Amino acid sequence: MTTLDILLFLVTQKDLPSNARATARLSLFDWMTCGLAGVDEPVAQAVRTTLAAEGGHPVAAVMGAQRLPPRAAAMANGTISHALDYDDTHFAHVGHLSVGVYPAALAAGEEMGASATDVLDAFLVGAEAAIRVGLHLGRAHYDRGFHQTATAGAFGATIAVARLYGLTPDQTRAAIGLCATRASGLKSQFGTMGKPLNAGIAAANGIECAAFARAGITSADDGLAGPQGFIPTHADAPEPAAAQSDRFLFPDIRYKLHACCHGTHAMIEALRPLAPAQIAALHLRTSPRWLTVCDIKEPRTGLEVKFSYAWLAAMVLAGMSTASDRAYTDALAMDAALAAVARRVTVTGDPTLTDMQAVAEITFASGEIRTSAHDLAAPIPHDVLAASLQAKAQALIGPRADMLWQAVAQIDRLSARDLGTLLVAS
Repeated sequence: MTTLDILLFLVTQKDLPSNARATARLSLFDWMTCGLAGVDEPVAQAVRTTLAAEGGHPVAAVMGAQRLPPRAAAMANGTISHALDYDDTHFAHVGHLSVGVYPAALAAGEEMGASATDVLDAFLVGAEAAIRVGLHLGRAHYDRGFHQTATAGAFGATIAVARLYGLTPDQTRAAIGLCATRASGLKSQFGTMGKPLNAGIAAANGIECAAFARAGITSADDGLAGPQGFIPTHADAPEPAAAQSDRFLFPDIRYKLHACCHGTHAMIEALRPLAPAQIAALHLRTSPRWLTVCDIKEPRTGLEVKFSYAWLAAMVLAGMSTASDRAYTDALAMDAALAAVARRVTVTGDPTLTDMQAVAEITFASGEIRTSAHDLAAPIPHDVLAASLQAKAQALIGPRADMLWQAVAQIDRLSARDLGTLLVAS
């Protein structure tokens, strides 16, 4: 099966793995948490105001507001839920899945009067589709500067909506082709409001492309991998064997427990057992991929601190929490004490390390040298992960966390509109 064949199969797949569905529930809870925590961010306010001015039928819920047309709601919720950059990551292709796919699935689910479990299953197949497309695009696509959350994510959003809309195979093929001419997003936006907007655009593309295909607009037979399709024009490598895996890859998702770029989390976990500590020098080895993503040497804003190994290392060694988004203020970037420690940090790329590993060599003021390493791929039991995500939610949104957790636990009894109501309730 080609990647296109897999996407067409996913749209109608009935027997979804139980472990994948259980993980999709965790992603739903985490996605709603991150969105509700980000509703007052400047980018959230700006996107809601801009999209509300377009008017239209108020069909789908918007985080922190009321309802908008499905495309606008998907764009708003994708942007808002990625505003804090605190959502899940799949490292097989380095993409944030929930913020691109769940907003589209929920908006389409509300439009179609679907159940909450329909939304969850649509998200799951859409997320799986995004991973397969992302693997086919390959490492060079991301390293060249494309943001997989937005590019591969748009295809995932399209598949999720195609499932909820009940598109025929020919319509789904057309929707994928239309997505191929719409998907976009660049890493140059990292550290700015353009990064969360990338997620919103991916979600909106899913609604728009599926809706156009449902209306009868045609497209290339294989706009994904055919001649001059998205993959041939945006990637160099042939399709890898991993993209053809016969198991669901989604359960390998990883969740953020620190409110900064996921590429820095292995370092943070490696340093935490040593904090607080006074150091003479810190040499960090990380995957070379991250050097163009989260190695801002002198961050100017709180947003840029989230993408700075040196600054985050200084925070950890000072005993500061990296879990609360409220810590990442612009004043933090001006902190002289952190700057002094950050200047003692050197970062190098080590091709022997995976994207989920980091090794820190610390020289203390006493002259002692210690090495500490961490691998985010280490498995976490489901109950431990669930407890960690609940604790994160409590810290971010307080008592509303319990309400969301109970809703997700009873998802079989809810409609898509019920889920939407949780996002707009005060």
